[in-house]
Amino acid sequence: MIHPTAVIHPETSLGANVSIGAYAVIGAQVSIGDGCSIGHHAVIEGPTTLGRDNRIYPHACLGQDAQDLGHAAPNARLEIGSGNIVREFVTMHRASAKDQRITRIGDNNLFMNYVHIAHDCVVGHHVVLANGVTLAGHVSIGDHVNMGGLCAIHQFSRIGSYAMVGGGSIITLDIPPFMLAVGNRAKLYGINRVGLRRHGFSLDEINQLKQAYRLLFRGPHRFDDAQATLQAAGLDSPQVSHLLDFIRTTKRGITF
Repeated sequence: MIHPTAVIHPETSLGANVSIGAYAVIGAQVSIGDGCSIGHHAVIEGPTTLGRDNRIYPHACLGQDAQDLGHAAPNARLEIGSGNIVREFVTMHRASAKDQRITRIGDNNLFMNYVHIAHDCVVGHHVVLANGVTLAGHVSIGDHVNMGGLCAIHQFSRIGSYAMVGGGSIITLDIPPFMLAVGNRAKLYGINRVGLRRHGFSLDEINQLKQAYRLLFRGPHRFDDAQATLQAAGLDSPQVSHLLDFIRTTKRGITF
């Protein structure tokens, strides 16, 4: 299961049924879980942890130092969950010394060719990042997010769960959950109705989010009055509450 030309550091921890292709390089302090497949010429540096059943394609580069001019963080990590597909030439960097020192990737994500995950990013579960999506440092991506090719995300920005972002978008502010966004700079174009329906949201939940979108982003109300406005309209679903919490906690501002 391990090609004879692969270079594997003695400190590497390999689970059961791991395969490693030709000329792959696995550095010190790397832990690879059961059932993982590492393609030829892939490079993984540590400290990096991979869960179970990840498929790392040829020429992916994981766990390199943060692209940061500050001082290095020797104990900074990259943690990757289980069931991820990491396609050719994807790069994921370990964290810097400026945050919690972990770049964290969840489970069952698809990262297409040339995706870049910078230092201190957090990516949730069931995320699809198409070819060439670029995340600057400290970006947060929620669960079930779908991003088209060649999107660029400014550092410290957040993409809420179940959002869909069109290809070629430039994101400099937070994208709220459940929304559709596209453009340079990105703008909102309603809720992600097709995605929500595919993920089993009820008609009432979708309609509440649709009404909340109109009141918050296309009405005369300020965000400061948003909670009272939505309560007065009877919009109290868990999804609407999550949308409000996301807006309240923004640091960069919210995309309209």
